[in-house]
Amino acid sequence: MIFGFNTDIRHEDTIYHVQSEAREGEHLLQTQVFVKGRCIGKRAVPYGSSAEEGKNPQHDNQDKDKDKDREKMLREQHREVLDAIRAGKLDSIFDKRDTPETLAAVKELDLEWTNAGSVHTSGALTMNIRVTEGGATVEGARLTLRFARPDAAPYYAQVLTDAKGSAEMNVQVDEKSLAESSVLVQASFGGRTATRKFNLRTAS
Repeated sequence: MIFGFNTDIRHEDTIYHVQSEAREGEHLLQTQVFVKGRCIGKRAVPYGSSAEEGKNPQHDNQDKDKDKDREKMLREQHREVLDAIRAGKLDSIFDKRDTPETLAAVKELDLEWTNAGSVHTSGALTMNIRVTEGGATVEGARLTLRFARPDAAPYYAQVLTDAKGSAEMNVQVDEKSLAESSVLVQASFGGRTATRKFNLRTAS
């Protein structure tokens, strides 16, 4: 599984959120740029084919190599968009068929940490995540959590959203490590994906 890249970058007076991810259902490496939560443009590059993606146990090593290659391609594509923002040439790198108007009409998955003010207790942090599509809640979306913590291997977990589009995920973490830890959550539904990175912090 290829996780995405998320970066906030400022150019002049505007803060851009750049999100890159592999849309496995569409065989695309896609980078979207958001300003104040609205997608202003994207760049998408196709990869592979359905035939190439067949799940054959004998080809596990080949699949892992392909994932590494795609992750490298996605990282480079993400960097190209960041460089374009720094150079003030963002429009030149967007797919020309997509305009802010057409993008605004496209339904996309979105993730929200609904209890972001939750308190760390008994060695655990409980995160409630809600998945929406075009503003409507999504039941049955698969959430994959990747918890990055200092001095330990990443922790992974999966859960499905309920009828209200929500799911509860519990993260075991030492409170002293919260400020150095982060959670990456990927939602998958109907061949579409969305990825968000959440930084943790200690109570002030």
